[in-house]
Amino acid sequence: MNPADPKRRPTPVGRSGNPAKAAAAAKSGPQQAARTRVTAADWISGARLRTLPLAIAPVALGTGAGVVAIADGPWHPTRFALALIVALALQIGVNYANDYSDGIRGTDDHRVGPARLTASGLVKPRTVLVVALAFFAVAALAGLALTIITQQWWLLAVGAVAIVAAWFYTGGRHPYGYYGLGEVFVFVFFGLVATAGSAFVQALTVNLEAWLGGIGVGLLACAVLMANNLRDVVQDRAAGKRTLAVLVGPLVGRILFVAFALAPFALVGVIALFYPTAVLVFFALLLALPACVIVLTAKTPRELILALQLTSFTALAYGIGLGLAIAL
Repeated sequence: MNPADPKRRPTPVGRSGNPAKAAAAAKSGPQQAARTRVTAADWISGARLRTLPLAIAPVALGTGAGVVAIADGPWHPTRFALALIVALALQIGVNYANDYSDGIRGTDDHRVGPARLTASGLVKPRTVLVVALAFFAVAALAGLALTIITQQWWLLAVGAVAIVAAWFYTGGRHPYGYYGLGEVFVFVFFGLVATAGSAFVQALTVNLEAWLGGIGVGLLACAVLMANNLRDVVQDRAAGKRTLAVLVGPLVGRILFVAFALAPFALVGVIALFYPTAVLVFFALLLALPACVIVLTAKTPRELILALQLTSFTALAYGIGLGLAIAL
């Protein structure tokens, strides 16, 4: 359930997307072997920090909606912090799980440019898997703490489903990310579930503001994933990875990106009728509109990477801005 996979720096000589080739290069001499040693920067890049705004946005927005729904008493900063840990740990966990699953499946053999931890041979696949599972465990522990604090034990089931969905995005025998369903799950979990869940742990109810906001951030997460998949459409088609961009083709995919990126601002107009300061969120269009122009006219992967980054920051501005407008 990885809403984005931003490209890393160009693959240096001696790093191949094929683990076997990487291993052979490592044996060819000390100079080549030195180039296959993993660094902290490789791990940080593997976490794909540019995707983290998609985890922060729904929590911020949902918390703002939840604060409004609290009939009496202050908001709960501890619950907000735990919800944020859940979202961030799940996002990082799915990024490493995606690295592991695509690497051992051989999908990344078709990629050009950036080397991933698993496919490049930089790290043993089992190590990447353990790190992914460790972040899932962190998310589970934070979710358990939220459950104990709120005494809403059914939240454990929601958390379990979210972790399972994160794993099967590219993991398992039939990953749903390979069958054009990535945007559906991203919309549900990075939009509705994350936003409504963050509102619920604050107020023990989910109001209309949370549902509308969840739709908005969910669509922006879909836009990020679409930009990512448009960038990789040729390689994914060669690897047999049938993303939505592959299924509908680049032209329709670009149109869908624009729809995903701009539709959330129609919801801002609706919310602004009741929370006038929400109109300030329209300033996020200063990021969204250039991203749309880039996607519609892009001819190189580098341009789509820029659009992906702009859209990710659009989601962050949207979530935080709308959450503050509702709460204050």
